[in-house]
Amino acid sequence: MEAVVVDAGSKFLKAGYAVPDQEPTIIIPTKMRCIPEDEEPTDKSVSDEITVDPVVRGFIKDWDAMEDLLRYVLYTGLEWEVGNEGQILFTDPLATPKVVREKLIQMMFETFNVSGFYASEQAVLSLYAVGRISGCTVDVGHGKIDIAPVCEGAVQHIASRRFEIGGTDLTRLLAQELQQSNPSINLNIADVEKLKEQYACCAEDQRSYNEKRKACQVEKHSLPDGQEITIGKERYTVGEALFQPSILGLEEHGIVEQLVRCISSVTYENHRQLLENTVLCGSTASMPGFEERFQKEAHLCSSAVRPLLVKPPEYMPENLTKNSAWMGGAILAKVVFPQNQHVTKGEYDESGPSIVHRKCF
Repeated sequence: MEAVVVDAGSKFLKAGYAVPDQEPTIIIPTKMRCIPEDEEPTDKSVSDEITVDPVVRGFIKDWDAMEDLLRYVLYTGLEWEVGNEGQILFTDPLATPKVVREKLIQMMFETFNVSGFYASEQAVLSLYAVGRISGCTVDVGHGKIDIAPVCEGAVQHIASRRFEIGGTDLTRLLAQELQQSNPSINLNIADVEKLKEQYACCAEDQRSYNEKRKACQVEKHSLPDGQEITIGKERYTVGEALFQPSILGLEEHGIVEQLVRCISSVTYENHRQLLENTVLCGSTASMPGFEERFQKEAHLCSSAVRPLLVKPPEYMPENLTKNSAWMGGAILAKVVFPQNQHVTKGEYDESGPSIVHRKCF
């Protein structure tokens, strides 16, 4: 049986058997709907509004909910059999707290009775997915932005940066913008999320953005409840916030300048190798126009060496930007488990949860 790879994000959980050149078998929302014990699963009258987020800003926060979600994914979705569980590899967000890593491996061995466990950082895995072991990843996810230089498969933590802003904050920004231009419309955040996915994009540069703020084609969109909304210049504000964080009320540099500043704190001889092997990943990074804007900003940045984006191998699926950590995990799983580099049940029983820090790095 192939090892299972799990990438649990703030918006989606991706899981599947380790087949590197294929997309994950299961991609489902991480948000869960709670059903009270005395309610029928088909009765949506009350519990539609009762939801729980097992993962917040990239980290597992509700362990009971995560256990329920993984139980569904592994036993129903991937058809594991109780008593015959396989091996599993998890992706780790940048700067995952030690207690989270320990609790995860404890859950896997003591609750799910896995035969083997491994975890690796998302930045490293995203580079593996494009055939690199050194470079820098810019991961723009639903709940956070991680910028991580990686040298020879090791994240340079002292130079890495994590920002607790992401797609969810851009959704709220779009909601504010749309409410201003459509004051009579009642918007819920789920509808705004869908509007963002359908309409949000990046302007070519700041000058173009300023022009579109003054004059932009307006489109009409019908909401599920029948209300009609107009959307125009708001679509560009979403992407612009990544390059001008002041739009979100943050006194921070734009995402390209942040990348350059991260690299500047790494040993000088590694600058070119890191900047010229930059990988964009995360669902928000797939926004139309983002890659082109990123490249344009890169040519204008303060660094002597300009960031260059790595193009995905032709044999990899089209959605590599969204699924790169999972696909890199599938590549790594093909190495660590056959070569017995993972944590075994015997090792866990002997050393306890802390073994994750010695064997998974």
